[in-house]
Amino acid sequence: MQETSLYIPVKRFLESLDFTVKGEVGGCDVVGLRDGEPPVLVICELKLQFNLELILQGVDRAASCDEVWLAARMSSRGKGREHDRRFRALCRRLGFGLLGVGSAGNVELLLSPAALPPRRDPRRRSRLVDEHRRRRGDPVVGGGSRTPVMTAYRQDALACAAAMVDGPKRPRDLKTISPRAANILLHNVYGWFARAERGVYALTDVGRAALQRWPQSASDEAARVV
Repeated sequence: MQETSLYIPVKRFLESLDFTVKGEVGGCDVVGLRDGEPPVLVICELKLQFNLELILQGVDRAASCDEVWLAARMSSRGKGREHDRRFRALCRRLGFGLLGVGSAGNVELLLSPAALPPRRDPRRRSRLVDEHRRRRGDPVVGGGSRTPVMTAYRQDALACAAAMVDGPKRPRDLKTISPRAANILLHNVYGWFARAERGVYALTDVGRAALQRWPQSASDEAARVV
């Protein structure tokens, strides 16, 4: 069993609270964003069981968001940390919410997050909100760490690559696909592009392989134009 098995139940729970939920945003297992002025940003970390490491992850995330939630599998024998009054008391003092996920995928609210004095790091919070909003759809299951994360930047780079399959392009040719096209081609983070001539870029074999790994559909293209 993997932590990713908790993602869908937790995602549905947070969606029931009117959050738009995406996995693996800025290194966080689950990030939820609820529109408003200002928007409400929540982070939920996933573990197979409630333990100190999960709390420490929550402490690290606290400065980046408005609410921290911790989610883990409920103990089948009823002897897990979720039943330990000291564990709950610690999470209550930290202001963390607790979610228990049952074997059938049901989610039990064990502890609601408490309103504590502001503790935000505005820059970290801003980066999470920006990445959440830029990322199209929810392409990554939260709780995983062994595969490349489909960030908004990677999505834009793939869009540029897909547009270059039929031949070399200039950055301005790709501007409608991604406002960051010039930066993506210039810095070439993934090695997908090569300069064909001054101001003109072509797709590399590595870039073509990336498109085979992450095929771009017509709906993807339509979403980018919009």
